[in-house]
Parts: sequence; C-alpha cells; structure tokens
Amino acid sequence: MNKLSYEEATKKLNEIIEKFEEGNLPIDQAIKNLEEGASIIKDCYSILDEAKGKLTEIKETLNGLQEVDGN
Repeated sequence: MNKLSYEEATKKLNEIIEKFEEGNLPIDQAIKNLEEGASIIKDCYSILDEAKGKLTEIKETLNGLQEVDGN
C-alpha cells in the first residue's frame, strides 16, 4: 500500500468501519478489511509520532529563542 496522509488514512478507516456497520461482509473480506485497518492504524501512529517529534523540536527552538531574547 502506498503511504497515505493522515487525512487519507482516517478517511479509509471510516470506509472500512462503514462496511462493518453494514453487517453483510463475508468472513474472508472482513478479515482482509481488519488486516488493512490494522496496517492503517499503525501508519497513523507513526505519522502522529513523527508530528509530535517535530512539534517538540519547534517548541524547543522557540524556548531557546526566548532565552536568547531574555524573556
């Protein structure tokens, strides 16, 4: 699967959830969807971890600027 953006991934997860809510998936398709959903969730956690790291770096940079500025 191609790397999805966070927004694309959550949209895809919602589509998978809708299929389950319809309640008429054959077991083999349900398993395939569960596997795909688990992979997408893993990717989402990775995206969020990366974003958290970037936000932490920005915060540290801004804090460093405040110290240089004397405030």
